[in-house]
Parts: sequence; structure tokens; C-alpha cells
Amino acid sequence: MNIAILFLVAIGLSMDCFAVAIGTGFGNQHLKSVTFLKLSVFFGIAHFIMPLLGWLTGMAFKAYIESYDHWVAFILLLIIGVKMLIESGKKTEHKNFSIEKPVVVFLLTIATSIDALIIGLSMALLGFNLIFMVSVISFCAFIISFAGFLIGKKVGCYCGSKAEIVGGIILILIGIKILYEHLV
Repeated sequence: MNIAILFLVAIGLSMDCFAVAIGTGFGNQHLKSVTFLKLSVFFGIAHFIMPLLGWLTGMAFKAYIESYDHWVAFILLLIIGVKMLIESGKKTEHKNFSIEKPVVVFLLTIATSIDALIIGLSMALLGFNLIFMVSVISFCAFIISFAGFLIGKKVGCYCGSKAEIVGGIILILIGIKILYEHLV
């Protein structure tokens, strides 16, 4: 496999992370950069584990997983986006949506890395170094996620209380985009 193609695949897989990170950073600009760094590490870890699991699962399950991965990503992003919209109307002391909650982090990492599972399945046929492949994908997801969080945080600061609404809308639109791409 050509290394350039692997990097393009890794960057492509990281675009969902980037978009989700921008939306999340937009709605959580009060958080410190170290929190976004930790979240980016989780995105990177998920992008290491998912293609690895895809590789290990084997080609027997590819058709089964491919048939609904877009629905899983859509539903997870929809739930998180709607939750952000609901929380945007609450006073600060009553909000319970937080990117720092483990369940939210888990849902976001699964939603953004499920395509990497399919990539792992499909790359199992190409016969190159598995650890190198998952390391490149993981590293790209980490770097691109962190950049997205920082961009979202910077832009969100200028939007005041409406930032969480925009962040929720962005997450919902990403889910719709994923669903549309797989259904059309």
C-alpha cells in the first residue's frame, strides 16, 4: 500500500473528528485547552482501536456492519446535538450537558470512529503493517481533533450564549451528512 494513500485515508477519517471538535469547542469555549488535549487523545485512541477491531473482525462481517454504521453515527450525533440545543436554553447552573462527562466523550468517539472500523475491515485485504496503519490513522485523528477543538473554542468566544446552539446544530448536520452520504 502506498503511504501517501494511507495518509489521505487517515485525513479523510479524521474529518468527522475535526467537524465534531469544532462544534464541541464552539459550545464549550469555557474549557481549558488541556481538556481539549485530553479529548483529542480519546479521539486518537478510538481511531487506533476501531480499525484494529475492524482488521481483527475480518471480512465476514463487513457487509453486516456496513449496512448500518451510518445510522449509528447519525443517531449518536443527533442525540448529542439535540441535547446541546436543549441545554442551551437552560441557565448555566442548571446545565448537565458537558463534554467532560464520560458518556458524552464515549458517544462522540464512537460516532466519529465507526467509519474507521470499516476501513480496518477493508484494509485487511491489502496486506501491509497493521500497527503502522492504525498508528497513522490514530495520530491524524488526534492532531486534527485538537486543531478543531481550538478553532471551535476561539470562534465560539465571539458568539456568547448562542455558541452552544450553533455547536448542537453543527453536530446534527454532521449526522445528517453521514446519513445522506450512505443513503444516496
